[in-house]
Amino acid sequence: MDMNEIKDKRIAVLLSGGVDSSVVVSELARQGLQPDCFYIKIGPEEEEEWDCSSEEDLEMATAVARRFGCKLEVVDCHREYWDQVTRYTMEKVRAGLTPNPDVMCNRIIKFGAFDEKRGHDYDLIATGHYAQTEWIDGKKWLTTCPDPVKDQTDFLAQIYPWQLQKAIFPIGHMRKEEVREIAECEHLVNARRKDSQGICFLGKINYNEYLRRYLGEEPGDVVEWESGKVLGQHRGLWFHTIGQRKGLGLGGGPWNVVKKDMEHNILYVTHGYEPLKVWKTDFAIHGLHWLTEPLDLPEDGAPVDITFKIRHTPEWHHATIHRHVEPGSSDDVCLIHSEALIQGVAPGQFCVIYDKDFHRCYGSAEITLIKEES
Repeated sequence: MDMNEIKDKRIAVLLSGGVDSSVVVSELARQGLQPDCFYIKIGPEEEEEWDCSSEEDLEMATAVARRFGCKLEVVDCHREYWDQVTRYTMEKVRAGLTPNPDVMCNRIIKFGAFDEKRGHDYDLIATGHYAQTEWIDGKKWLTTCPDPVKDQTDFLAQIYPWQLQKAIFPIGHMRKEEVREIAECEHLVNARRKDSQGICFLGKINYNEYLRRYLGEEPGDVVEWESGKVLGQHRGLWFHTIGQRKGLGLGGGPWNVVKKDMEHNILYVTHGYEPLKVWKTDFAIHGLHWLTEPLDLPEDGAPVDITFKIRHTPEWHHATIHRHVEPGSSDDVCLIHSEALIQGVAPGQFCVIYDKDFHRCYGSAEITLIKEES
């Protein structure tokens, strides 16, 4: 944490009740600072029906804020979440795409709606993300953290540049075990609390139940890709994603999802544990979103070395990126060529783009289909 960046600044901490954001408060207090803390309320739309852990989260956040003598305020971003993040998720899923609502939550809620409601009164917004920021040649960059398992730069790659300017990540230089040790040493009430899993607002609700609630069911055929044989029925294409190999309910497996035909409501699968049908080295992206400055992509389509991720895993991949310059192509479309085969590349996912050393995060774009793949 760069003390020059936070010196004499008004700091707001987004305190969720988890151990990571709690140690953020601890680390700022250790530097002699007393930030104001905020708990963002985004829980289930109808709390009386949905079992959620938000009450326990708020209790934990209250205890931590009191422990360090900080003010805690609850900021209700419930309506913004359900109006914007849920709409984004449902529109993408209904179109057969694979959305990431947690990515959009950071842009729309944590660094968006919160800033409009309360964050605008503060110079910096601190969160418990495992990510770092660095000033390089006078510009602030989002950079990776030392713990590849916990690195969360992929969740932040859709925030706006002005949001990055206000963001600080006081535990971003640490590994998870270090954070736990600090929490233990400080006797924080949530030191041994398990990390949250799944989508941030669902609590204990299953994601498929969430989809069923808003999209219902639309049964259709499950068809073997190679033979065209009907193997069974699905309950709705939105319950499945490209590369999926569990929860298909088919005998004689394993089976892998390779395509969703939205027009005819058909789910195509192929047999085998890791068939090459669900692996790619080349795919297209569109909607390029840059954080600090755009990657310099030659107009003639010459390739540029990068690294990338398409999901939240410790693995990242070497690749090249180049503009899609064929006749009739969009200026916004680029092609990724990975050095290694990548499993489960699905339209709608975010491809997060880093420099060739997997250090600076340039931004992200959405995986798309181009004519040759249609």
